[in-house]
Amino acid sequence: MSDKTNDKTPFTVDNAFFEGVDFSGRDKLDIIFEMQEKFDTDVMKNRGLEGLTMEEWLQRQTLAMLSELAELIAEVNFKWWKNPRPVDTDNVREELVDILHFFVGMCNRSGMGSDELFARYIKKNEENFKRQYGTSARHGYEIASAPAPGDGK
Repeated sequence: MSDKTNDKTPFTVDNAFFEGVDFSGRDKLDIIFEMQEKFDTDVMKNRGLEGLTMEEWLQRQTLAMLSELAELIAEVNFKWWKNPRPVDTDNVREELVDILHFFVGMCNRSGMGSDELFARYIKKNEENFKRQYGTSARHGYEIASAPAPGDGK
C-alpha cells in the first residue's frame, strides 16, 4: 500500500551533499528534481561526461534504468521455474528509488521539469481512463459488446 501521507513537517538533512537545497515547505517532486540535477551535474563533471549530447545521455540513462528494472524483477520472483523466496520489500523500494533517479535524470536532461511532468501525467492519466471505458478518440480502445448468449465466443 502506498504511503499517502501529506507530511509538511520540515525535513532536515545533515549532509554536505544537500548543501544549498531548501527542503522547507517545498513540493517534494520539485526537491527530487533539484537534487537529481545536482547529482547528475556532479557525475558528469567527475566522470568527464560533460560533452555527452542529450541523445547519448538518454541512451545511457535508459540502459541504466533497464539494469535497475532487471534488479527489481529479480526481487519479485519472476523466475517461475525456481522456488519462490520471501519478497524483501525494503529491497523492492530501494530498486524503485534507483529507477526514479534515472527517470528524473532523463526528465531533467530532456528539459522537462517537475511541473511539466505533472501536467503531462494528468493528461495521460485522463486518456488512460478514457481508454479503459471506451471513450477515447484513439482507435483500438473501443469496448467490444458482450457476445450474444449461445454465440460460443
